[in-house]
Amino acid sequence: GPCTECSCSSGKEPDKDPSHTKKKENGDQLCVPKIFFGTRTHKQITQISRELKRTAYSCVPMTILSSRDYTCIHPVVSNSSNRNEMCVELLEGKHGKSCSYYHSVHKLSEHHTLQPVYQAWDIEDLVSLGRKLRACPYFAARELMVGADIVFCPYNYLLDPQIRDSMDIKLKDQVVILDEAHNIEDCARESVSYGVTESQLRAAREELDVMVNNNIRQKHHEPLQAVCCSLI
Repeated sequence: GPCTECSCSSGKEPDKDPSHTKKKENGDQLCVPKIFFGTRTHKQITQISRELKRTAYSCVPMTILSSRDYTCIHPVVSNSSNRNEMCVELLEGKHGKSCSYYHSVHKLSEHHTLQPVYQAWDIEDLVSLGRKLRACPYFAARELMVGADIVFCPYNYLLDPQIRDSMDIKLKDQVVILDEAHNIEDCARESVSYGVTESQLRAAREELDVMVNNNIRQKHHEPLQAVCCSLI
């Protein structure tokens, strides 16, 4: 029979409650879980959102979490090699400037074409609309996560604890679907791995040498100094 708990049933209006709770008959609140759908690449998210359009769930509230590499439209930041740092600096107003796109996020997140009465969308749709409205697609997607039933994102958004914290992703009591899950091991390794160049190691060793020679927290810096030396 038709489902009764989601917005796709018989043209029923989608749930407007941002906290995603429904009332039980006895007055208690029943939390409706979100579905976090993880994929290996951003390109696969586009394919899956296209498939979502073809189902009865096309109008279910959704969002797509992606990096600034795919969603930043600031003319300076988007052409930078360190988009994350430049974005944070702009938001903090370190150089006396701010991001006008960020302050227009509500124009995008509340736009009628991204609301559940319309069909599923993909990253390109979001970025295109963001350029038109001069509003930030990156933060709009994060705002839409509050009321979304389905959240699409790459694997590392679910596996990497630092990314989960920064994106405010809470997986407790939620539904997690991993597409092509045989890739999870490699993604998990990457999440706890870090790459450095030889020049970075040498620069770090020089700074640590200064710390040790000046008796600055020697017990902490000497072991790090030894690690840098051995790696070099």
